[in-house]
Amino acid sequence: MSLKESDQERVLAPQRRPEDDDAEPGLRPRTLDEYVGQEAIKENLRVFMQAARQRGEPLDHVLLHGPPGLGKTTLAAIIAHAMQRSLHMTSGPAIERPGDVAAILTSLQPGDVLFIDEIHRLPRVVEEILYPAMEDFRLDIVIGKGPGARSVRLDIPPFTLVGATTRAGSLTSPLRDRFGVVFRLDYYRPAELQEIVTRSARLLDVDIDAQGAAEIARRSRGTPRIANRLLRRVRDFAQVRAGGRITLAVAREALTSMAVDEMGLDSLDRRLLGTILDQFGGGPVGVETLAAAVGEEAETIEDVYEPFLLQIGFLARTPRGRMVTAAACQHLGRPFPSRRPGPGSAGAGQPVRRGEVPGEQVLF
Repeated sequence: MSLKESDQERVLAPQRRPEDDDAEPGLRPRTLDEYVGQEAIKENLRVFMQAARQRGEPLDHVLLHGPPGLGKTTLAAIIAHAMQRSLHMTSGPAIERPGDVAAILTSLQPGDVLFIDEIHRLPRVVEEILYPAMEDFRLDIVIGKGPGARSVRLDIPPFTLVGATTRAGSLTSPLRDRFGVVFRLDYYRPAELQEIVTRSARLLDVDIDAQGAAEIARRSRGTPRIANRLLRRVRDFAQVRAGGRITLAVAREALTSMAVDEMGLDSLDRRLLGTILDQFGGGPVGVETLAAAVGEEAETIEDVYEPFLLQIGFLARTPRGRMVTAAACQHLGRPFPSRRPGPGSAGAGQPVRRGEVPGEQVLF
């Protein structure tokens, strides 16, 4: 089974899944006081929103970027709630034509918040319509084609655009420069995730002790969405096998049954690292070559698998390609390889001495 096929059922996938949509509305915090983590962002956001309310103006446009599952949509809802305005939600791929964005913008009330998820996927023609809308609160629309075409200017009410993206580098400079507030969301610490798991368990009426919550948090890859998903799955094990109470032993048994290890890696993470070790001598290997070896899109490896493995130091990304680190080998119980690229890796045919590759960790 390829990684692409498996990822559809992957419990550790950070992307939103249908089951999350059913559970998350009741678990989402509605205020900054309820929102756990991202302390610097919360403090700045409090100041910006209070200042906007005192001036009687909408909040400046906000860009939220970072890995999926960290709370970008939740922050957009909190902004709308704090500003006492309505939240309108859409996504970049859903807006295909200029008329689509015009219909959305003309339906807004003064001060409303428009949330566009995956804003980096907006078509270029739609993006250009947004420029005057964000700066001057007007729309310039061309009606008709050819010699009879004419431009129509429509005034729209002042609004706040909140854009979310997992790939900030894919945004064009003109669009990125029109956001007055830019925040990057980082992975959560285990203590913060434990607080989120405890809060979610209370809202779901799940009996859980501190050690059980800490174990779930430790294996959640620094991502609240994954923590809540693991909590619901561990709850099932506790209900069937442990009288409904989640303890440390119950959490460990359940997570081990789901192939989630102590570092939050699952079978697909281990397969990706194992492929680099077995087929490419530990690397370096180009992402396109690696994608072909595991049967996955290169973009998916970069967006879904790499961020956490890079964060915990199990994977190194260098100009010559991806490499497995000594820490990953130690976790997998595998010997740290000598750096001699395999036939499909970047730099094949050139001898590489240990310590020569940037970012390499060497065990002595």
